[in-house]
Amino acid sequence: MSLLSAFVPKTLRLASYALVFALGLWAQASGTLDAMLSYSDDIRYLTIQHLQLTAISGAIAIVLGIAIGILLARRSLGILGPVLAQIVNLGTTVPTLAILALAMTVLGLGAPPAIFGLTVLTLLPVVLNTTAGLRSVPEPLIDAARGMGMTPMQILWKVELPYALFVIMAGIRTALAINIGTVPLAFLIGGGGLGELIFTGIDLMEPGLLLAGAIPTALLAILVDALGSQAQYWLVPKGINPLR
Repeated sequence: MSLLSAFVPKTLRLASYALVFALGLWAQASGTLDAMLSYSDDIRYLTIQHLQLTAISGAIAIVLGIAIGILLARRSLGILGPVLAQIVNLGTTVPTLAILALAMTVLGLGAPPAIFGLTVLTLLPVVLNTTAGLRSVPEPLIDAARGMGMTPMQILWKVELPYALFVIMAGIRTALAINIGTVPLAFLIGGGGLGELIFTGIDLMEPGLLLAGAIPTALLAILVDALGSQAQYWLVPKGINPLR
């Protein structure tokens, strides 16, 4: 079983490298790569915009999501807990374009409505994973912390959050991947980002322009997920990290 578990990830990694290499050969042979490189300045500028939108909305979603998740994990909330959970779920069931349109009517065009919409859309994974992680903390561990004289706040910061950190980090990785994939829609309300190349390429029926926006978006999502995986590996304490 251990040999299989070690063989499968390596095989998938080699297959992904082969696929990327094949796509590169196809792009070079078809002239698509040259067409994409002609938009290199636009790609550089719009990628920075893309990352700015992701960083701001992602940071807000992470802070709010962890705070809401902590509240939902408190059993003392009573009926308020399910009500708060339903409010969060309601915000994420509304279609993306509808959220952006509603935000645009209140905040106007540009980055502010895009940041608001992206924050709402990426909030749920952080909330759910924070709640699940905190509720998975063994009760005897909490009782032992109480027996040592820890206050509820000390138990939260020194026992519950470190124990739940692996699950919380998984939610953050999911949220950021969703965020990066959704940012192109910000172009529709003047928010900028690589969506400008994607939607312009669709309108003009230019595959090179379309791929100039789509490929960097996909690469950013892969890069952010890889960085999140490394953060998950190194930040979670060794004794409770299943990856170590």
